[in-house]
Amino acid sequence: MKSIPEWQDVDSTVFKDKIAPQNQPAVLRGLVKNWPAVTAASQSAQAFCNYLLPMDHHIPAELFLGAPSIGGLFWYGPEMRGFNFERRPEKIENALQLLMSHIDDAAPSAIYLGSVPIQQSMPQFGIENVTPLLDQHIEPRIWIGNKVTVQTHFDVSENLACVVAGKRRFTLFPPEQVKNLYVGPLDFTMAGQPISMVGLHEPDFQKFPKFKDALDAAYSAELFPGDAIYIPYMWWHHVESLSSFNVLVNYWWDIGYPGTGSAFEALVHGIMSVRSLPSDKRAIWKEFFDHFVFEANGDPAAHLERREKGILHNMSPQLAGYIKNWLLRGLTRQ
Repeated sequence: MKSIPEWQDVDSTVFKDKIAPQNQPAVLRGLVKNWPAVTAASQSAQAFCNYLLPMDHHIPAELFLGAPSIGGLFWYGPEMRGFNFERRPEKIENALQLLMSHIDDAAPSAIYLGSVPIQQSMPQFGIENVTPLLDQHIEPRIWIGNKVTVQTHFDVSENLACVVAGKRRFTLFPPEQVKNLYVGPLDFTMAGQPISMVGLHEPDFQKFPKFKDALDAAYSAELFPGDAIYIPYMWWHHVESLSSFNVLVNYWWDIGYPGTGSAFEALVHGIMSVRSLPSDKRAIWKEFFDHFVFEANGDPAAHLERREKGILHNMSPQLAGYIKNWLLRGLTRQ
C-alpha cells in the first residue's frame, strides 16, 4: 500500500491552508506529544487510568465486549443475525477496571469503550488536552480499548484522530472505492455506518475480486503516542489497535450548512423511493438529481429572482426547518 504523507510541526495555519484543502489523508507526527494524557500513558496503562479517573463524572458510556474467540474483530453474528459482541452502557471506571484485569492475557476478551463525549464525561480532560489545530467548539471524543479491529467504514464528517496510548494501524481508501469495497447492509450496522464485508488481511479474491482494485488505491500508516491523522470527509478507514492498551481522542466536524440534515439519510431515502422504479423512470430521476442536486448544468435557479428560488437559494435555519417539517408531513402521510 502507499504510505500516507507525513507532516511535522503542523500548526493551525499549515493545517487549514495546506493540508485540509488537499482532501487527502495526512499523518501529523508528534502533534499532541506534549499532552498531559500522552505523558501519563507513556509511563504505564495504570498511570493513564490514575490520570483520567479523578476527572470522570461517572456518566455511563457505551462498552463493546466480545469473547476471546473473535480475535478482537467486531463483526456480525452467524448468518448475519445480530453481532459477535455485546454492547452495553458501563461506567468508565468499571470499563477501565475490566480492561486492566485482562491486560496481560494472551487471548483477552475484546474490550472497547467507544466514542465517549469528553465535554460531558470528563470536561477537565478536554481542558488539559487541547488540539492546536481546531476551533474549541468541536467536541472531542475518547476511545479506550485493547487489541481490537474496527472494520473498514466511513464517517460523514472530517476527522482528526490523536493517538494517546498504544500503537494503531490505519488503512484508508478514497471515497470512490465504494464500488470495490463490497459494502454491507446500510440499515443494519454495528455502530451507525455501513462497513466493507471484505477482511483486509485475508481477502477472499474469488468472492470479492474487485477488492484488488481497492487495495491498489489504499493508503496505510502506523501511528504512535503523540501522533495524529487527518481523515478527510467520507474516506473509508480500517483501524487496528495493536497494543494491549490503546487510547485515542478524535474530533469530528461537519461540512456544509448546519441543520440541513443528513446526506446519508437522503441516500437511504433515495434508495427507498427511486431504486425500485423501472429503469426508464430511474433514468429520468437521475437527470433531475444531476440537475437540481449536483448542478451538472449550472445553477438550476439562475433564471429566478432571489425571492422566487425557495429551497434552491442559500439555506437558512428557518428554511431548513420548514423543509424538514414538509418532508416529515410527506413521510407521515405515506
